[in-house]
Amino acid sequence: MLELCLNPEQVEAGCDEAGRGCLAGPVFAAAVILPKDFRCDLLNDSKQVKEKERYELRSIIEKEAVAWAVGIVDQTEIDKINILNASFLAMHRALDQLSIIPESLLIDGNRFKKYKEINHTCIIKGDGKYLPIAAASILAKTYRDDFMLNLHNEYPAYGWDSNKGYPTIKHRKAIEQFGATPYHRMTFTLLNKQLSLDF
Repeated sequence: MLELCLNPEQVEAGCDEAGRGCLAGPVFAAAVILPKDFRCDLLNDSKQVKEKERYELRSIIEKEAVAWAVGIVDQTEIDKINILNASFLAMHRALDQLSIIPESLLIDGNRFKKYKEINHTCIIKGDGKYLPIAAASILAKTYRDDFMLNLHNEYPAYGWDSNKGYPTIKHRKAIEQFGATPYHRMTFTLLNKQLSLDF
């Protein structure tokens, strides 16, 4: 069972991101404040939940959360500031949009750039330990997936309907054949550079 909170006496927001390891598209992050009596046995780290269930959970989270928001940093910004800083910025943008200011933050991962004067706790694999982070992971993942599905209509050769921009064999082969799109992250290694030795 996932924990509902770390600091029960405080208004606590969970934060997580999606798309950090992708070759194309933005990084998305979400911030979620859940009610103190929230229960949902299905809610877990988005990677542990089937796609259909993720969208069912998104509806539950959006309906029952005290506040929620999604932040985006696109591929151009990622190339300028690097993916780690872009992930922090996406979380900050999500927090900026919350209708309620949290008193503490639960951050998935081991690093974070301080947001305003709000205390934060970094939790490795937090999306499998705390419900607010799991909820944020569901929102970030589903909103990013929707974005990449829309892009797939524009660039069908890259298989973004199935790989969502991650570095699959099909995705890399399409980059090799057709080149990069305006949505690719140019500071990432888009192609595998294999070393061949002549004997």
